[in-house]
Amino acid sequence: MRYVAVISYFGAAYVGWQRQLNGLSVQEVLEKALMKAFGQPVCATASGRTDAGVHAEAQVVHFDADTSIPTDKIPFAVNVHLPDDVSMLSCEVAPDNFNARFSAKRKTYCYKLYLCRHRRPILEGTHEQITVPLSLSAMLNGAKEIEGTHDFKCFEATGSVIKNTVRTVYEVGIKVAPLGEIGSVLGTGNDENAYRGDGDKIYDCTVEISVTGNGFLYNMVRIIAGTLVYCGMGKLTADDIKKAIDCGDRTLAGKTLPAKGLHLVRVIYQ
Repeated sequence: MRYVAVISYFGAAYVGWQRQLNGLSVQEVLEKALMKAFGQPVCATASGRTDAGVHAEAQVVHFDADTSIPTDKIPFAVNVHLPDDVSMLSCEVAPDNFNARFSAKRKTYCYKLYLCRHRRPILEGTHEQITVPLSLSAMLNGAKEIEGTHDFKCFEATGSVIKNTVRTVYEVGIKVAPLGEIGSVLGTGNDENAYRGDGDKIYDCTVEISVTGNGFLYNMVRIIAGTLVYCGMGKLTADDIKKAIDCGDRTLAGKTLPAKGLHLVRVIYQ
């Protein structure tokens, strides 16, 4: 019988989703847990690869297994064999022709930042720190240039062997939320760089850049996030992004942000 499950993982300890010779992958850990739960070898296929250090809040996988375990109890049976940084959140019976990778219509990745002078240890594992204020309006203007069907070669890292670099980005969203106030112990602090939601400079806040598309190139979302951060810093403009896309020139876009801020948050099949 074919099953489809939602898997969540904190990717810091892994070389990515796919099995690799150079380290431990999420796929290897999950397949070992499935084998222990079902008493038989099981191959798990994911909606797509996530790179080393990238997290997944809702990775979708399918697998075939012959088991008497009730479907709603499978996550409990599997999770007892998984480490604390990987968890099966749900499981259901899928049609025989369902394929977690090839049946997917679109995916949403989210790149998470926090804007603050000083390191926040609680956020460090899942967010990238930016130490200067950003212009939210400039980032939003830049995001509009990325939406649509384009040749996204300028947002592809070196090392990819993919020949067709045309993709459709349905939406680029930016969500901002204030960090918890620290304030002055003696009441003498000031908030000149504090979060403001007026489209001007933002600071002391978290920023989530979500990108929904029909597919992504190597490091594409991390480069998009880095490009929008450069827009917020005033290093790039929306016109610069348009030029980078038109020219297909990687050097005209922003830097590739670290893997730790990237999260796979949703895979859509309908």
